[in-house]
Amino acid sequence: MLHKFGYSQYESKVYEALVSGMKPMDATMIVKHSGVPKAKIYEVISKLVEKGIALESVSEKKKLYSALPLPLVIEKLTAEFQADIEQLETYEPQKEFIDDHVWSLKEDTSIEAKLHQSLQQAQKSIRFSAWKADMQKYIPLLEAKEREGIFVEALVVGEVKSQLSHLVFFEPKKEHVTLERFRLLIVDDEEVIFAGEENNEWQAIKTRSQPFVRVFTDYFYHDVLLTKITTKYNDILIHDQEIMAQLLQLKY
Repeated sequence: MLHKFGYSQYESKVYEALVSGMKPMDATMIVKHSGVPKAKIYEVISKLVEKGIALESVSEKKKLYSALPLPLVIEKLTAEFQADIEQLETYEPQKEFIDDHVWSLKEDTSIEAKLHQSLQQAQKSIRFSAWKADMQKYIPLLEAKEREGIFVEALVVGEVKSQLSHLVFFEPKKEHVTLERFRLLIVDDEEVIFAGEENNEWQAIKTRSQPFVRVFTDYFYHDVLLTKITTKYNDILIHDQEIMAQLLQLKY
């Protein structure tokens, strides 16, 4: 009877015996009518008393037990169920599990799809750097996210037309023979996607590991700052062969 409501099989049998009886019972009678082993009977009765399902009395130094009437049990179970529902409604999930694995992703179309999805899901901030041909695909989405109130920063190797508020261009020189095509996306300071081209094939890593997020964020701002410095002081740097030689070795 009560087994469906979280009570043990023995508890349900004892309650059925008590509620079916015409008068209070002692432990011996309950064993006889319920079929619960004698070794378990006092433990089971004690639990029912604690749960308010059975009533206990002492008559002539003998303990007697009776059942809480079934209508009251139904009322009790209904109230407890409603209380559990209300508690469930106010339950606040624990901190979200963060997957800090580093995942690899291949195929350009898959990488582009993942970049697009992550950009769409951005809630607070976007930092994105890529070459001109790649950046142009995402400019409309980046501009739309900025209009939504998302803070967007972008660095482009090449020059593109855009209304983005924080956009930096890097125009490579013909001497930049070590430059490698890449895409770097950092979303909400929580997720990083870094893609590079090797042997004409794109490969990427994706992770939410915070140490990696911080490293790639520093990497992004390193590129932005270096671009601003070399642009602003180009006339000076171009005459310093040592510095220019080192700058031309960078892969940013």
